[in-house]
Amino acid sequence: MKVLIVDDNPKIRRFIRSIIQTQVADVDNIIECDKGMDAIEIYDQIIPDWVFMDIAMQPMNGFETSQNIFQNHPDAKIVFVTQYDEYAYREEAKKIGARAFILKENLLDLPGLMRSLL
Repeated sequence: MKVLIVDDNPKIRRFIRSIIQTQVADVDNIIECDKGMDAIEIYDQIIPDWVFMDIAMQPMNGFETSQNIFQNHPDAKIVFVTQYDEYAYREEAKKIGARAFILKENLLDLPGLMRSLL
């Protein structure tokens, strides 16, 4: 299984990587990046099984990045990972087509979320 982690905070990327590596058995490739444009390029190259996408990034935010990915890959499994527990963000995530929306304070729930969405 291939996973793409997109977040401008290296500590968050490392934490997500650690959780996935230790709690999800069939992950064999984890790629990280900190910019939306890079995420789009990487997605096109490796077609990951999962994308964990931050929302608040510059210059292209996670919503814009995900919309670009979905244009060419409508079956992409994108999970928004954010610190913003706002109704408008959750609705935008649904509208775009995200599989889930998880708060950064609940990152330990990622492996269970992945299993439940297979």
